[in-house]
Amino acid sequence: MIPANIEVSLDKQAIRQYIEKWLDEEIREVLWLIDLQKMSELTNMSSRFLENEIVCDARMRAIEIKKHRKRWWPYHEAFKVVREITNGW
Repeated sequence: MIPANIEVSLDKQAIRQYIEKWLDEEIREVLWLIDLQKMSELTNMSSRFLENEIVCDARMRAIEIKKHRKRWWPYHEAFKVVREITNGW
């Protein structure tokens, strides 16, 4: 019998990126509330743009949770509202 040599070459950077992407997707599924900073990360829009175009919309204000000066939005509802607003552009 002839011995077989198998070489596996792994790209550590590609594996790391794949794992980080997968973790990001999993984390999004369990988010309950998001703030303006997280919304900015997820939408790739600046905080200022979100304030001027998205957060001031009546649909976003209807789901806003506020305590003192801090504001949050339920993740799934906010995602749907942002989708509605941007589809209207």
